[in-house]
Amino acid sequence: MPHTTQIFQVSTLYGAATLAAALDAGLYGPRGKARRVLLVSNNAAIPETALRIDEMYGYAPIAARFDSVVGWNEAISPYHPSTWGPRGHDTELWQRAFRLRWDIDERDMIELAVESIQANPARALAAIFSEAAVDVYADGLMSYGPTREKLPLTIARRIRRLLHLDLIPGLRPLLLSEYGVEPGIVPDEAFRGVLDEISREAADDPRLAPVLAEAPTAVLLGQYLAAINILSAREEEDLHVRMLTGAVRAGHRSIVFKPHPTAPAGYSAALSKAAADAGVRLTVLDAPLLAETLYEHCRPELVVGCFSTAMVTASAYYDVPVARVGTALVMRRLRPYPNSNRVPLAVIDHLVPDLEREDTPALVGRAPDTLSPDPRGRLLHAAEDVPVTARGDDELAGVPPPDHPRLLLPGPPPGRTGPSGQHPRTRARIQTARAKRVVGRAVRRTAKRK
Repeated sequence: MPHTTQIFQVSTLYGAATLAAALDAGLYGPRGKARRVLLVSNNAAIPETALRIDEMYGYAPIAARFDSVVGWNEAISPYHPSTWGPRGHDTELWQRAFRLRWDIDERDMIELAVESIQANPARALAAIFSEAAVDVYADGLMSYGPTREKLPLTIARRIRRLLHLDLIPGLRPLLLSEYGVEPGIVPDEAFRGVLDEISREAADDPRLAPVLAEAPTAVLLGQYLAAINILSAREEEDLHVRMLTGAVRAGHRSIVFKPHPTAPAGYSAALSKAAADAGVRLTVLDAPLLAETLYEHCRPELVVGCFSTAMVTASAYYDVPVARVGTALVMRRLRPYPNSNRVPLAVIDHLVPDLEREDTPALVGRAPDTLSPDPRGRLLHAAEDVPVTARGDDELAGVPPPDHPRLLLPGPPPGRTGPSGQHPRTRARIQTARAKRVVGRAVRRTAKRK
């Protein structure tokens, strides 16, 4: 008799915690309903040298929720998880190979839970298990942006739901909405329960004790933006110094810096010098811990970052005030314009106060709809009303200047206005479209009279 095997693909401990919370909340039914396989992928640029999630505190109790744990990197070696995908005519062969390797009966039905369906390894899994129902889970702010790339209908029509954390209550995710996929919320209490479980396991970490001894009141979050070629290493160091300067100006004298797990050794050297010059205590937490574990144990009064999801969790789950630094700089550096980090940046800019200056937050509503081709033409009328009232800040205005003439929206690109406040080419297009409508109405009226 065929059974069901559920394959849960993860690449981060935070993502694994999200899935664990979904299981605890009963979103995948009772434990014995299906066999649960945790598929771990290491998507770092050099997986062999990067921190593995099974080396992080909290992994063991999460893995215990599954019947077996398998590795994706080992299964596709020597290829890289981010770049490898099966050729179209090889998918059936790969499915047989993986069923054999992971001890899945050839008659078993497969259900997938994956992250980032538009990219590998999730896309490769969906192609290989071509009959499987697919759930997509989103563990961060990117769920509030559009689907980065168009999905093949053979994959899109199999997606049942989008599971996400309710990081911003009332804000509905846009991810996969163009395919009619309904979002489902992973309950806050279930996710907080998993975070507490991780924190308890990390309590005995000897690297945490020196941090707690300094009683830090502010946490600085590093993201290692240089690794994804948004900033240079020097620019990111300067960004960290700006975070420290802002925290000191806000009155904090004991500060902890939590670098990104993939940040190189010595990455906090400039920050340490700035702290010494300012006469404040700086502790660097160089341990494989989630930022939420730090919040639980040191109870900070302020969390500062650029656009990390951990800023939102600090506010949503731990009631810690948060502040941002450098969102405008990073927004300017994002290339190409349809970048999946742009919506998280806009969300943080909109919701979180700037630590360095008082400012009116940028508009979030229209930014997602400029990032990918989307058949949501109903949004055009709303977009027409936006440029007139939006903040006139080119750093975070949301729509790049070239889009104004292409979309026929009011409000000309800066420095390219004509006598009437519009670019000549824009005026010509609008006049042509208006003339076509007038002629069309006249033709229809004439036809009715006949």
